[in-house]
Amino acid sequence: MNSMPHYLLVESQVLPEVFLKVVEAKRLLLSGQVHSVNEAARAAGISRSAFYKYKDSVHPFNEEAGGYIVTLHAMLRDEAGMLSKLTSLLYHEGANIMTINQNIPVGGYAPVTVTARADGMKISLTDLLDRIREIDGINNVEVVSGF
Repeated sequence: MNSMPHYLLVESQVLPEVFLKVVEAKRLLLSGQVHSVNEAARAAGISRSAFYKYKDSVHPFNEEAGGYIVTLHAMLRDEAGMLSKLTSLLYHEGANIMTINQNIPVGGYAPVTVTARADGMKISLTDLLDRIREIDGINNVEVVSGF
């Protein structure tokens, strides 16, 4: 079995309740309604350990935004053209970039977060992550939200 993640779109009503509560806890944290994981877990009705177990694997599908929106976070080596390589790949695979946030480089790498509409992509999210990981100078790419 391939060790790379595979993603499914599943109707929330068939999921175990803990997954929905993890999504709720994440929403509470992102909205600023709570200020700690402990508060978020308590408010959502789950344990902190359940939150930590599933937080990186459960993400809401953003129907309200008109489709499949994904936010990626990556570390780019501090050299000319790295951001361009990432955005070019996203463009060529059919993603519509909505926002880019890049911080100053520390230790030779700059953290970058890209949000894109992905419903027009020509490849799967798993394949896109694999293609990004192949770019020399891009490290630690992960899905932050969206799918």
